[in-house]
Amino acid sequence: MTSTDIRSGARKGADGSAADTARQVVVLATSLLAIAAAFIGSGVTGGTPVQEAAGGWLDADSTLIAPARPAFGIWSVIYTGMLAYAIFQALPAQRASARHRRIGYPVAASLVLNAAWIGVVQLDLLWASLPVIVALVAVLAWLFVQLRRLPPRGIVDAIVTDGSIGLYLGWVVVATAANATAVLQAAGFDGWGLPAEAWAILVIGAAAAVGIGLAWWGRGRIAPALSLAWGLSWVAVGRLTDEPDSTSTGIAAAVAAVLVLVVTLVARVWAMRSTRGTMEA
Repeated sequence: MTSTDIRSGARKGADGSAADTARQVVVLATSLLAIAAAFIGSGVTGGTPVQEAAGGWLDADSTLIAPARPAFGIWSVIYTGMLAYAIFQALPAQRASARHRRIGYPVAASLVLNAAWIGVVQLDLLWASLPVIVALVAVLAWLFVQLRRLPPRGIVDAIVTDGSIGLYLGWVVVATAANATAVLQAAGFDGWGLPAEAWAILVIGAAAAVGIGLAWWGRGRIAPALSLAWGLSWVAVGRLTDEPDSTSTGIAAAVAAVLVLVVTLVARVWAMRSTRGTMEA
């Protein structure tokens, strides 16, 4: 091997082209894995529908925090968005992007955790679903922070990357609240003397607080607010029109959804004015 070959190899290693290609392939493969798991979880390919698995504790009428069934249609949008991201980051123009280098493997981890959640539910391991979804929301929150620190390069990156991951995060916040409630009720948690509706309102308040925190820190990022408000809205619909019925829980969920959206819009307007003022100065 000549000195020229050695220098060429060193430059290739520094550019990380082989490592970048591997990362792109992993993200694309895990997005397909998550979609395959989703088909199993829907019951289309022989699996047990999630609503019927794990003793039915994850169904729309299992707890006061469970969203009505139409809410789960958002998963189709999320999976489509994540597949779009996987394809986008696999393009040659994105191979050496610092942004995608930072988030690539964590995105893959989120997709694996998504598939793992469906897997443990299929095995009727309700208790195991909670640590998996908590890990998932933690990874998505980390991704949200990184996307805030590394701004998108163009409108396509903003929509495909930030939009898809934002929708994913917002919905999983609601799903985590519903999952935790289901696990606690299945374990026989008695509320320490507090009524079930009081606990439900507290959990809804916690989810709304997370949404408000994301809105303010994220300077009005729309995607997380939309999916989080979507989930809370369907909790409201479920409690006002289906079993277990609870007017107070339904109203609390509706108010929480509106609050998240309003704070997000306020934060976005404030961020836009702040940016405009800085540019003028």
